[in-house]
Amino acid sequence: MAGITDSEFLNKVIPFGFDTATLGGYSLDTPTINASAKIIKRGRNEFHFPQNIIIDHIENEVNLIKEQHPNVKVSANVRSTTPQPIIEVSKIDNLDIVEINCHCRQEEILAIGCGQNMLKRDDLADYISDVVDNASCEVSVKIRANVDGVNTLKIAKIIENAGADYLHIDAMKPGVFDADYELLTEICRNTNIKIIGNNSIDSEQKIEKMLKTGVFGFSIARAVISGNLNFNIFNF
Repeated sequence: MAGITDSEFLNKVIPFGFDTATLGGYSLDTPTINASAKIIKRGRNEFHFPQNIIIDHIENEVNLIKEQHPNVKVSANVRSTTPQPIIEVSKIDNLDIVEINCHCRQEEILAIGCGQNMLKRDDLADYISDVVDNASCEVSVKIRANVDGVNTLKIAKIIENAGADYLHIDAMKPGVFDADYELLTEICRNTNIKIIGNNSIDSEQKIEKMLKTGVFGFSIARAVISGNLNFNIFNF
């Protein structure tokens, strides 16, 4: 939720029972930063920082969370047309996970081959491997499921073979306001990577359905966007 999930927001919602908090998404290089500026101009919330201060900003945000919640893992969701800026973010002290954004579907991001269009790049495996091989923290990759022209299971295997620690799946199912549980089950059965399931979790019942697919964990976004959570996650 770019423009929303900063340290102030996350510190407010972590006490609901979250053991990992994800900052971002942040744009890191010139093409993605310029794309973010265009997104803002058309009225959408978006984080937007100059290239020469973005890493310092993320580091400060990480520390603001760790000061209040030292036992919570902090992740940063980031976008870049090349791996090196992501590798630099991974070197931030106290950052536990750097998450490669292969998920955003804003037109300006897609136009430069980032976001969910990363899933169509011929060099995706090399890109992820470069980050994994040089990162100073764990690596996650967030993807959107059921993208036109993309075999989600095949992509999941590419990400696993590239060495990522986590695969964060927005299990979007076109035309349905619920996760694609069948696809998540298929991916869990055919990979060994730690999978974080996401999409439309707004009740304990949906958490139970998500966990039955075999995922390692689950993430919640829109259900907590108000700063409140109307169901209990402490038992999961």
